[in-house]
Amino acid sequence: MAAIAALLAVIGAVADAPEVWQSAVLVAGFAAAIGIGAVKALASYQYTAWIIACVIAALLFPGAFDSWGGVELSGGRLITTIVQLVMFGMATQMRLRDFQGVVRHPRGVLVGLIGHYSVMPIAAVILVHFAGLPTEIGLGVILYGCVSSGLASNVMSLLAKANLALAVTITALSTIASPLMTPLLMKLLAGRIVDVSFVGMMFDVIRITLVPVSAALLVDYLRTAAPAARRKVDIAVGCSVAWLAAVFVFGWQLATEHLSTTGVNLIESISYVAGAVILARCYQALVSGPLPVLETLMPYASMFGIMYYNTITTAAGRDALLEVGVTLLIVGLIHNLTGYTFGYWGARAAGLDQPSARSTAFEVGLQNGGMATGAAAAMGMVGTAGLAAAVFSPLGNITGSLLANYWSRRLPKTADPVDPPSTAPLQSATVTEEDTNRA
Repeated sequence: MAAIAALLAVIGAVADAPEVWQSAVLVAGFAAAIGIGAVKALASYQYTAWIIACVIAALLFPGAFDSWGGVELSGGRLITTIVQLVMFGMATQMRLRDFQGVVRHPRGVLVGLIGHYSVMPIAAVILVHFAGLPTEIGLGVILYGCVSSGLASNVMSLLAKANLALAVTITALSTIASPLMTPLLMKLLAGRIVDVSFVGMMFDVIRITLVPVSAALLVDYLRTAAPAARRKVDIAVGCSVAWLAAVFVFGWQLATEHLSTTGVNLIESISYVAGAVILARCYQALVSGPLPVLETLMPYASMFGIMYYNTITTAAGRDALLEVGVTLLIVGLIHNLTGYTFGYWGARAAGLDQPSARSTAFEVGLQNGGMATGAAAAMGMVGTAGLAAAVFSPLGNITGSLLANYWSRRLPKTADPVDPPSTAPLQSATVTEEDTNRA
């Protein structure tokens, strides 16, 4: 079907019939996204193909993604909510014990965190300086460079036969650190481009990442919690319901009338936390009771959410993307490869073994596109600052898959001459069957 549609697209283009070639290109994109799943060598790229197909739809028919039923699809609150659900869905694959990796391999975690929050932001600033991108799009590149590590990096580490335990730990800690690191880096690196409110962005990042991830970790805690601990959580749920009811009835109006911006942000953030507690308890009750299949479906819901905000962002910034798309693609590729290169060789220079260096390469080079999109939406710049995430995230999935597949055919050395004896704790990390299934 994709081949037939591609042929029709060529015929339509030659005949100067936009209604023919545009529809044919759309069909070709989605048919190819479905079809490559039957090709073993390409099956791992199927999800990226779906994202590309959605981007094609947004470029060809941007008006179709403006609003539905009077709801503005690119609205900041809607995009933020979608990103939060994506983060929650992906974080349900995390476990509290993932943080034990800090004890098992502290050097690897430190190298990964420092590399991630130094290489990617600095590389972004340098690339924006030389690329000559429009101001707000360049801001989006820097924003993308300042966010936490992407959860897809764990999948790449699994495929590449890398140190999965280290990868999961770095992802978790970079996410926890993002409410401080992202606004701080944006203030330092992008403060001359746009007025960056450190406190305001900190609250935004907390709502976008920390709240949904904490909700997912609460779900994990409830899996094995004692009855007494569950009762305490239920009390917290009751208090959360009361808080949200009070805010809805009279609290929000009073807050907006009498409190400063910081105070309003605090009230809003507490409300998000209350909602997260309720969501976590309800989700855990469903997956442990009538709907255990929900846990299996959550990653797919997250994938759909990623497709949604990539499509909406592309449609909102279509004109700007057509103008600078090639430049932005080149910038994204260089940015991504810079992260892999410095991540891997920086880890090797620090004495990490090859599996750990491979994990570090992915943790440094792959960013959390959802967080960048949500932050851009909170700034009211979905169609400009959000474009970098829409382009760079699928690109990172492609390059990451290629690198992971390359490394998967070359068994890493767990110990070699460049590794000092002190790296033994790094090599002792264990990966359970559940870790593999989650990734």
